[in-house]
Amino acid sequence: MDMLLNPLDRRHRLRYDIPVVPGAFPLVGHLPAIVCDLLRRAERTLGSHFWLDFGPAGHLMTCVDPDAFALLRHKDVSSAPIEEIAPELLGGTLVAQDGGAHRQARDAIKAAFLPKGLTQAGIGDLFAPVIRARVQAWRDRGDVTILRETGDLMLKLIFSLMGIPAQDLPGWHRKYRQLLQLIVAPPVDLPGLPLRRGRAARDWIDAQLRQFVRDARAHAARTGLINDMVSAFDRSDDALSDDVLVANIRLLLLAGHDITASTMAWIVIELARQPVLWDALVEEAQHVGAVPTRHADLAPCPVAEALFRDTLRVHPATTLLPRRALQELQLGQRRIPAGTHLCIPLLHFSTSALLHEAPDQFHLARWLQRTEPIRPLDMLQFGTGPHVCIGYHLVWLELVQFCIALALTMHKAGVRPRLLSGVQKRPALLPDRTSAHDNPHRILMSWHRMPRVARQRRRQHRGGSPLAVAVSW
Repeated sequence: MDMLLNPLDRRHRLRYDIPVVPGAFPLVGHLPAIVCDLLRRAERTLGSHFWLDFGPAGHLMTCVDPDAFALLRHKDVSSAPIEEIAPELLGGTLVAQDGGAHRQARDAIKAAFLPKGLTQAGIGDLFAPVIRARVQAWRDRGDVTILRETGDLMLKLIFSLMGIPAQDLPGWHRKYRQLLQLIVAPPVDLPGLPLRRGRAARDWIDAQLRQFVRDARAHAARTGLINDMVSAFDRSDDALSDDVLVANIRLLLLAGHDITASTMAWIVIELARQPVLWDALVEEAQHVGAVPTRHADLAPCPVAEALFRDTLRVHPATTLLPRRALQELQLGQRRIPAGTHLCIPLLHFSTSALLHEAPDQFHLARWLQRTEPIRPLDMLQFGTGPHVCIGYHLVWLELVQFCIALALTMHKAGVRPRLLSGVQKRPALLPDRTSAHDNPHRILMSWHRMPRVARQRRRQHRGGSPLAVAVSW
């Protein structure tokens, strides 16, 4: 840990009477040490409130007391820093708005994302054959790189949600990859550079989405999530521009792909790590007999749901939420001045002993044996209060569908997951939407059963990176 902290910045300082964590480097701040669990060290040495330097995202007052979670419901706390971190991608979207503007935009489209709306739009029926076909392709191909494959699957699901014709998918894939460059693009707008390419991709995608909106209005009798969003938007009592609708459909594309793909990949890894989990999932899948297509069908799938929930807890795709205090606040025993930039460390709370028993263990019993309803703290990856994730029910449905499809397909072929090399967990906290755990995109999955000697020879022949993790089915 000490090697990842700046030896020239070891002076203890206070900012607004709150300690500043020493050891920040120029430009990158504490980011090198944050990925190696700096938060727990800071909590032990400085207490529950301290300042961290997140490099390009600036200094954030970080609170590791569970009281910080209440900031997500506080009327005097703003979500504007989210847009400031990624203005080219998230400007004008629900996640970066507050107050009346947020309420108007959310109310205009939220019905389409509730279980009733998803069922009426036939989303589960649309997704089930796509998921089954992709899992069968994994089985038939043998080796797959897991996060890349789950990412491609999620794009296929989202593009099918939008009704994009098959012949147009390569173009959409290319533009989406270029759009993601806006997350890390330096602020230099020149031809050929990431910012210029990302903006051009965003403008292209927005133009296509506007055409989808026009088509939905021209064929109002059709069903589907986009049609339902447009219909609900047009029925809204508040006059909102199409820019709001287009920005939030683009947000659906971004959030629905990245977060869910990461969670899918980690579900497969955990199933490989713990054979007893695979056995329980297979037993449940055989009892259910088919991939569920409605939320009403999810009750007989408690193991699949528990996999979804504990994977998000242990391997959260969203590691922190930035906020800004609009007024002076009382947070625990500290007074927080107006204008303070705040960090709500979701990853820290996900594995906090104050909130979870045996927090570092992947343990389905915490969900299967509970008798009380799911609390906001249990689904903190989806937020709470006015900004609770509008796609929660959609993610729940598609991840349970994925678990059941995976178990049915692989068990029918007589195969199960086995890790051929270890995955070392590294706690991480970065100022973006993606987790820095382990690089699941480097994790290689193999769906064929092989003797151990053959597996070793195959791995040596590949000459793969030591970071790669092979899994045999």
